Amino acid sequence: MGEGRRAASGRLGPAGEGRNRNHAGVGIWALLAEGGKAEGGSPPVLLGGGWRREATCPLLPSPAMDLQGKTALVTGGAKRVGKAIVLGLAQAGCDLVLHYNTSADEAEATASEARAMGAQVVLVKADLGADAARVVAGAAELAPVEILVNSAAGFPSDTIFDIGPDTFDRTIAVNLRAPILLTAAFARALPDDREGAVVNLTDWRTQRPYGDHFSYTVAKGGIDTFTVAAAEALAPRIRVNAVALGAILPPSGKGSAYLKELAKEIPVERVGGTDPVVDAVLFVLRNDFITGEILRVDGGAHLR
Repeated sequence: MGEGRRAASGRLGPAGEGRNRNHAGVGIWALLAEGGKAEGGSPPVLLGGGWRREATCPLLPSPAMDLQGKTALVTGGAKRVGKAIVLGLAQAGCDLVLHYNTSADEAEATASEARAMGAQVVLVKADLGADAARVVAGAAELAPVEILVNSAAGFPSDTIFDIGPDTFDRTIAVNLRAPILLTAAFARALPDDREGAVVNLTDWRTQRPYGDHFSYTVAKGGIDTFTVAAAEALAPRIRVNAVALGAILPPSGKGSAYLKELAKEIPVERVGGTDPVVDAVLFVLRNDFITGEILRVDGGAHLR
Protein backbone atom coordinates (compact mmCIF):
# COMPACT_ATOMS: atom_id res chain seq x y z
CA MET A 1 0.00 0.00 0.00
CA GLY A 2 3.04 2.26 -0.14
CA GLU A 3 1.88 3.94 -3.36
CA GLY A 4 -1.63 4.57 -2.12
CA ARG A 5 -4.83 3.67 -3.92
CA ARG A 6 -6.28 5.45 -6.92
CA ALA A 7 -9.90 5.53 -8.04
CA ALA A 8 -10.79 4.63 -11.60
CA SER A 9 -11.60 8.28 -12.19
CA GLY A 10 -8.12 9.27 -11.07
CA ARG A 11 -9.55 11.91 -8.70
CA LEU A 12 -7.47 10.79 -5.76
CA GLY A 13 -3.75 11.23 -5.71
CA PRO A 14 -1.21 9.09 -3.83
CA ALA A 15 -2.18 8.23 -0.29
CA GLY A 16 -1.12 10.85 2.19
CA GLU A 17 -1.21 13.59 -0.45
CA GLY A 18 -3.63 15.66 1.61
CA ARG A 19 -1.30 15.44 4.57
CA ASN A 20 1.28 17.58 2.79
CA ARG A 21 -1.13 20.44 2.16
CA ASN A 22 -0.17 22.32 5.28
CA HIS A 23 0.36 25.72 3.73
CA ALA A 24 3.53 27.32 5.09
CA GLY A 25 3.66 24.73 7.85
CA VAL A 26 5.23 22.11 5.59
CA GLY A 27 8.57 23.85 5.59
CA ILE A 28 8.47 24.34 9.35
CA TRP A 29 7.80 20.66 9.99
CA ALA A 30 10.46 19.55 7.52
CA LEU A 31 12.98 21.76 9.34
CA LEU A 32 11.99 20.49 12.77
CA ALA A 33 11.98 16.86 11.63
CA GLU A 34 15.64 17.35 10.75
CA GLY A 35 16.41 18.44 14.28
CA GLY A 36 15.73 22.17 14.17
CA LYS A 37 13.62 24.02 16.73
CA ALA A 38 11.24 26.91 16.52
CA GLU A 39 12.10 29.84 18.72
CA GLY A 40 10.98 29.12 22.28
CA GLY A 41 9.73 25.63 21.35
CA SER A 42 10.70 22.00 21.05
CA PRO A 43 10.77 19.55 18.13
CA PRO A 44 7.72 17.50 17.20
CA VAL A 45 7.23 13.93 18.31
CA LEU A 46 5.92 10.98 16.30
CA LEU A 47 2.68 9.88 17.93
CA GLY A 48 0.04 7.46 16.70
CA GLY A 49 1.43 7.19 13.19
CA GLY A 50 1.73 10.92 12.47
CA TRP A 51 3.69 13.98 13.56
CA ARG A 52 2.10 15.96 16.38
CA ARG A 53 3.39 19.10 18.04
CA GLU A 54 4.30 19.03 21.70
CA ALA A 55 2.47 21.24 24.16
CA THR A 56 5.46 23.57 24.29
CA CYS A 57 4.93 24.47 20.61
CA PRO A 58 1.24 25.48 20.62
CA LEU A 59 1.50 27.86 17.67
CA LEU A 60 2.92 25.42 15.16
CA PRO A 61 0.51 24.02 12.56
CA SER A 62 -0.57 20.39 12.88
CA PRO A 63 -0.48 18.12 9.81
CA ALA A 64 -3.66 16.75 8.30
CA MET A 65 -4.86 13.31 9.37
CA ASP A 66 -3.12 10.73 7.20
CA LEU A 67 -5.71 8.12 6.25
CA GLN A 68 -3.21 5.63 4.84
CA GLY A 69 -3.25 2.47 6.93
CA LYS A 70 -6.00 3.64 9.28
CA THR A 71 -8.89 1.31 10.12
CA ALA A 72 -12.35 2.81 9.61
CA LEU A 73 -15.68 1.42 10.81
CA VAL A 74 -18.62 2.39 8.59
CA THR A 75 -22.15 1.48 9.65
CA GLY A 76 -24.66 0.81 6.91
CA GLY A 77 -21.78 0.41 4.49
CA ALA A 78 -23.29 -2.14 2.13
CA LYS A 79 -25.11 0.11 -0.33
CA ARG A 80 -26.08 3.61 -1.40
CA VAL A 81 -24.26 6.41 0.47
CA GLY A 82 -22.62 4.03 2.94
CA LYS A 83 -21.11 2.00 0.12
CA ALA A 84 -19.72 5.13 -1.53
CA ILE A 85 -18.06 6.14 1.75
CA VAL A 86 -16.56 2.66 2.19
CA LEU A 87 -15.06 2.76 -1.30
CA GLY A 88 -13.86 6.33 -0.86
CA LEU A 89 -12.03 5.39 2.34
CA ALA A 90 -10.56 2.32 0.63
CA GLN A 91 -9.27 4.53 -2.18
CA ALA A 92 -7.71 6.80 0.44
CA GLY A 93 -5.78 3.89 1.94
CA CYS A 94 -7.99 2.77 4.83
CA ASP A 95 -8.81 -0.73 5.93
CA LEU A 96 -12.51 -1.24 6.63
CA VAL A 97 -14.90 -2.72 9.11
CA LEU A 98 -18.11 -2.79 7.07
CA HIS A 99 -21.30 -3.09 9.08
CA TYR A 100 -24.57 -4.26 7.55
CA ASN A 101 -27.84 -5.70 8.80
CA THR A 102 -29.99 -7.35 6.12
CA SER A 103 -28.04 -6.50 2.94
CA ALA A 104 -25.65 -9.45 2.97
CA ASP A 105 -25.19 -9.78 -0.80
CA GLU A 106 -24.59 -6.05 -1.22
CA ALA A 107 -22.13 -6.07 1.67
CA GLU A 108 -20.12 -8.88 0.10
CA ALA A 109 -20.07 -7.07 -3.24
CA THR A 110 -18.93 -3.79 -1.65
CA ALA A 111 -16.25 -5.62 0.33
CA SER A 112 -14.97 -7.23 -2.87
CA GLU A 113 -14.66 -3.82 -4.53
CA ALA A 114 -12.78 -2.42 -1.55
CA ARG A 115 -10.44 -5.41 -1.41
CA ALA A 116 -9.69 -4.93 -5.10
CA MET A 117 -8.35 -1.51 -4.12
CA GLY A 118 -5.96 -3.11 -1.63
CA ALA A 119 -8.00 -2.72 1.54
CA GLN A 120 -8.48 -5.29 4.23
CA VAL A 121 -12.20 -5.63 4.95
CA VAL A 122 -14.06 -7.29 7.81
CA LEU A 123 -17.84 -7.70 7.54
CA VAL A 124 -19.98 -7.36 10.67
CA LYS A 125 -23.68 -8.19 10.66
CA ALA A 126 -25.71 -6.57 13.41
CA ASP A 127 -29.07 -4.97 14.11
CA LEU A 128 -28.03 -1.57 15.43
CA GLY A 129 -31.42 -1.06 17.01
CA ALA A 130 -30.97 -4.14 19.18
CA ASP A 131 -27.25 -4.86 19.50
CA ALA A 132 -24.86 -2.06 18.60
CA ALA A 133 -22.20 -3.64 20.83
CA ARG A 134 -21.83 -6.49 18.32
CA VAL A 135 -20.38 -4.04 15.81
CA VAL A 136 -17.65 -2.95 18.19
CA ALA A 137 -16.82 -6.55 19.06
CA GLY A 138 -16.68 -7.47 15.39
CA ALA A 139 -14.17 -4.69 14.71
CA ALA A 140 -11.57 -6.33 16.96
CA GLU A 141 -9.98 -8.21 14.04
CA LEU A 142 -8.74 -4.96 12.50
CA ALA A 143 -8.34 -3.02 15.73
CA PRO A 144 -7.57 -0.37 16.63
CA VAL A 145 -10.32 1.47 14.82
CA GLU A 146 -9.32 5.13 14.45
CA ILE A 147 -12.22 6.35 12.27
CA LEU A 148 -15.94 5.86 12.87
CA VAL A 149 -18.55 6.84 10.28
CA ASN A 150 -22.12 6.60 11.57
CA SER A 151 -23.94 6.18 8.27
CA ALA A 152 -26.72 3.66 8.95
CA ALA A 153 -30.23 5.11 9.24
CA GLY A 154 -33.89 4.28 8.89
CA PHE A 155 -36.27 6.60 7.03
CA PRO A 156 -39.83 5.72 8.07
CA SER A 157 -42.86 7.72 6.97
CA ASP A 158 -44.84 9.09 9.90
CA THR A 159 -46.32 12.30 11.27
CA ILE A 160 -46.76 13.59 14.79
CA PHE A 161 -50.43 12.57 14.55
CA ASP A 162 -49.96 8.92 13.57
CA ILE A 163 -46.61 7.99 15.12
CA GLY A 164 -46.69 4.97 17.39
CA PRO A 165 -44.31 4.07 20.22
CA ASP A 166 -42.83 1.08 18.38
CA THR A 167 -41.95 3.09 15.26
CA PHE A 168 -40.58 5.95 17.30
CA ASP A 169 -38.48 3.72 19.55
CA ARG A 170 -37.08 1.83 16.56
CA THR A 171 -36.15 5.01 14.69
CA ILE A 172 -34.47 6.54 17.73
CA ALA A 173 -32.62 3.29 18.42
CA VAL A 174 -31.09 3.06 14.93
CA ASN A 175 -30.67 6.74 14.05
CA LEU A 176 -29.64 8.23 17.40
CA ARG A 177 -28.97 5.74 20.21
CA ALA A 178 -26.71 3.48 18.12
CA PRO A 179 -24.39 6.29 16.93
CA ILE A 180 -24.08 7.55 20.51
CA LEU A 181 -23.29 4.13 21.94
CA LEU A 182 -20.90 3.29 19.09
CA THR A 183 -19.05 6.57 19.57
CA ALA A 184 -18.74 5.95 23.30
CA ALA A 185 -17.39 2.44 22.69
CA PHE A 186 -15.04 3.76 20.00
CA ALA A 187 -13.66 6.37 22.41
CA ARG A 188 -13.12 3.80 25.18
CA ALA A 189 -11.33 1.40 22.83
CA LEU A 190 -9.02 3.96 21.18
CA PRO A 191 -5.46 3.42 22.46
CA ASP A 192 -3.98 6.28 24.46
CA ASP A 193 -1.30 6.93 21.83
CA ARG A 194 -3.77 7.30 18.94
CA GLU A 195 -6.00 10.10 17.69
CA GLY A 196 -9.45 9.41 16.30
CA ALA A 197 -12.22 10.98 14.26
CA VAL A 198 -15.98 10.46 14.07
CA VAL A 199 -18.23 11.54 11.21
CA ASN A 200 -22.00 11.41 11.68
CA LEU A 201 -24.38 11.58 8.73
CA THR A 202 -27.32 13.86 9.35
CA ASP A 203 -29.88 15.75 7.25
CA TRP A 204 -30.15 19.44 6.43
CA ARG A 205 -33.91 19.14 6.89
CA THR A 206 -33.45 19.19 10.66
CA GLN A 207 -33.51 22.96 10.08
CA ARG A 208 -36.68 22.79 7.96
CA PRO A 209 -38.35 19.57 9.06
CA TYR A 210 -40.12 17.06 6.88
CA GLY A 211 -43.84 16.87 7.50
CA ASP A 212 -44.04 13.17 6.77
CA HIS A 213 -40.87 11.79 8.38
CA PHE A 214 -41.37 13.02 11.92
CA SER A 215 -39.45 10.42 13.94
CA TYR A 216 -36.53 10.47 11.48
CA THR A 217 -36.25 14.25 11.68
CA VAL A 218 -36.34 14.23 15.48
CA ALA A 219 -33.62 11.58 15.58
CA LYS A 220 -31.39 13.46 13.14
CA GLY A 221 -31.91 16.64 15.15
CA GLY A 222 -30.53 14.67 18.07
CA ILE A 223 -27.51 13.72 15.96
CA ASP A 224 -26.84 17.41 15.34
CA THR A 225 -26.80 18.12 19.07
CA PHE A 226 -24.84 14.96 19.81
CA THR A 227 -22.16 15.96 17.29
CA VAL A 228 -21.50 19.25 19.07
CA ALA A 229 -21.69 17.77 22.57
CA ALA A 230 -19.41 14.84 21.71
CA ALA A 231 -16.86 17.12 20.02
CA GLU A 232 -16.52 19.03 23.27
CA ALA A 233 -16.51 15.92 25.47
CA LEU A 234 -13.93 13.97 23.44
CA ALA A 235 -11.52 16.79 22.57
CA PRO A 236 -8.66 17.06 22.00
CA ARG A 237 -7.87 13.45 21.05
CA ILE A 238 -11.05 12.64 19.11
CA ARG A 239 -12.70 15.01 16.65
CA VAL A 240 -16.41 14.71 15.95
CA ASN A 241 -18.11 16.26 12.91
CA ALA A 242 -21.21 15.69 10.82
CA VAL A 243 -22.16 15.90 7.17
CA ALA A 244 -25.75 17.04 6.56
CA LEU A 245 -27.12 15.56 3.36
CA GLY A 246 -29.56 17.06 0.92
CA ALA A 247 -30.90 15.47 -2.26
CA ILE A 248 -28.16 12.92 -2.86
CA LEU A 249 -29.94 9.83 -4.20
CA PRO A 250 -33.61 9.17 -4.95
CA PRO A 251 -35.58 7.21 -2.37
CA SER A 252 -36.11 3.55 -3.13
CA GLY A 253 -38.69 3.11 -5.87
CA LYS A 254 -38.30 6.63 -7.27
CA GLY A 255 -36.93 7.18 -10.76
CA SER A 256 -35.58 9.92 -13.04
CA ALA A 257 -38.86 11.84 -13.15
CA TYR A 258 -38.74 12.25 -9.38
CA LEU A 259 -35.17 13.52 -9.56
CA LYS A 260 -36.03 16.00 -12.29
CA GLU A 261 -38.79 17.52 -10.19
CA LEU A 262 -36.64 17.54 -7.08
CA ALA A 263 -33.80 19.33 -8.86
CA LYS A 264 -36.09 22.29 -9.59
CA GLU A 265 -36.21 23.03 -5.86
CA ILE A 266 -32.43 23.18 -5.45
CA PRO A 267 -30.34 26.27 -6.31
CA VAL A 268 -27.76 24.22 -8.23
CA GLU A 269 -30.66 22.56 -10.12
CA ARG A 270 -29.42 19.00 -9.79
CA VAL A 271 -29.17 16.25 -7.22
CA GLY A 272 -25.80 15.56 -5.70
CA GLY A 273 -24.97 11.92 -6.19
CA THR A 274 -22.56 10.29 -3.78
CA ASP A 275 -19.26 11.90 -4.85
CA PRO A 276 -19.86 15.17 -2.95
CA VAL A 277 -20.67 13.20 0.19
CA VAL A 278 -17.47 11.18 -0.02
CA ASP A 279 -15.46 14.35 -0.64
CA ALA A 280 -17.05 15.99 2.42
CA VAL A 281 -16.36 12.99 4.66
CA LEU A 282 -12.73 12.83 3.56
CA PHE A 283 -12.38 16.58 4.04
CA VAL A 284 -13.53 16.62 7.66
CA LEU A 285 -11.43 13.55 8.40
CA ARG A 286 -8.24 14.97 6.94
CA ASN A 287 -8.55 18.49 8.33
CA ASP A 288 -7.58 18.04 11.97
CA PHE A 289 -8.45 21.61 12.95
CA ILE A 290 -12.18 20.99 12.45
CA THR A 291 -14.38 19.56 15.19
CA GLY A 292 -17.98 20.14 16.23
CA GLU A 293 -18.95 21.22 12.70
CA ILE A 294 -21.99 20.20 10.66
CA LEU A 295 -21.12 20.53 6.96
CA ARG A 296 -24.13 20.88 4.65
CA VAL A 297 -23.93 19.03 1.34
CA ASP A 298 -27.31 20.04 -0.07
CA GLY A 299 -26.74 22.03 -3.27
CA GLY A 300 -27.88 25.16 -1.47
CA ALA A 301 -31.32 23.77 -0.59
CA HIS A 302 -31.14 25.41 2.85
CA LEU A 303 -31.17 28.83 1.14
CA ARG A 304 -34.77 28.44 0.02
